[in-house]
Amino acid sequence: MSEPVLRAATPADVPAIAALMRQSVLAVFPLFHNESETAAAATYLTEPDTVLIDDGTYYVHEAQGRVVACGGWSRRDKLYTGSGAAPADDRLLDPATEPARVRAMFVHGDWTRRGLGRAILARCEEAARSAGFRSLVLMATLPGVPLYRSFGFREVARTQVPLPDGSLLGGVSMNYPLLR
Repeated sequence: MSEPVLRAATPADVPAIAALMRQSVLAVFPLFHNESETAAAATYLTEPDTVLIDDGTYYVHEAQGRVVACGGWSRRDKLYTGSGAAPADDRLLDPATEPARVRAMFVHGDWTRRGLGRAILARCEEAARSAGFRSLVLMATLPGVPLYRSFGFREVARTQVPLPDGSLLGGVSMNYPLLR
């Protein structure tokens, strides 16, 4: 089995990213969420945000010709996929006063616990720091909380994340200072 290679995502990766997102939700969410919450997450949290790819801030791990992990960061105002479309979503953040966003982290069920998510977070940290940001924030779904905690993110608040169909998913707002 070859080692996964971390690289910037391209538009050609979108179908594979979408399939990975859905597979990941269906494999991991049932450990944290009931059937209807998992189904809603599989519908609303698995649409790749091509703005991240266009911005060059979204990454994939590729192994044996297939995408096995993905995630990235954003210099834009949108905090998470599935939050609907708000007029300010594409607004560029001010690195001096606003945190960059970590977005859309997913790992294939067969590839979890191998450091792929951590490697993506490290790439996000480095790139956001280079862009002048002083911190990262994210809205974690419950399956992601252990990874983010182990990386050094701190819990800010627990919340219920509303999805377009009215479903609510448990979420955790987290932050991470980018120390110089």
